[in-house]
Amino acid sequence: MPYRSSPPSGGRVRLARGASPWLIPTVATAAVSLAKARRSGRWAAAAVPATALAASMLWFFRDPEREIGQGRVISPADGVVQSITPWPDGRIRVAIFMSPLNVHVNRAPVAGTVASVEHIPGTYVPAFDKESENNERVVWRFASELGDIEMVQIAGAVARRIVPYVPQGCKIEQGDRIGLIRFGSRVDVYLPEGIEPAVEVGERTTAGVTRLDRD
Repeated sequence: MPYRSSPPSGGRVRLARGASPWLIPTVATAAVSLAKARRSGRWAAAAVPATALAASMLWFFRDPEREIGQGRVISPADGVVQSITPWPDGRIRVAIFMSPLNVHVNRAPVAGTVASVEHIPGTYVPAFDKESENNERVVWRFASELGDIEMVQIAGAVARRIVPYVPQGCKIEQGDRIGLIRFGSRVDVYLPEGIEPAVEVGERTTAGVTRLDRD
């Protein structure tokens, strides 16, 4: 069954799917504390951090529309290129670190079919740490015109939940929303043998927009 993200709509920013377990209690607490703050100084004091936390959650779970970029492989994540590593099988791994300030909705790096979605349990050390290779992760494989493309969502010290949006067997377009990682993490893309990266370590990327492959 084909999967499609919503089309761009005048710069509208929506909230990410999978955000409600965090958003509902924080927004509800802020609303209650603000309502009671008019009658109680204690509630007024509580309303300030509650409202700040709710605002932070709304910012973190934002999901802006994007004009999808051009390229054989585009970035699945907002963030900074942490490393570019040649792999023994000829592929090149591009690792993108996502801070809590980044949009955390990930997008398909290529068009094709979701060949597999595999959840692998693990630890929760910071995603920029070398030991994060053993962190909890979701491994995606896409059957595309370029062949088999692998992408890995890696949970960080705070990001303890990865929420896939798209099931195995689903057809996707390049740039479609495919999942969410909550609160700081990393996304790796493995460029096929023969494809060189167009980005450098330290470069900022935008999900669905930044081109990862070089002509």
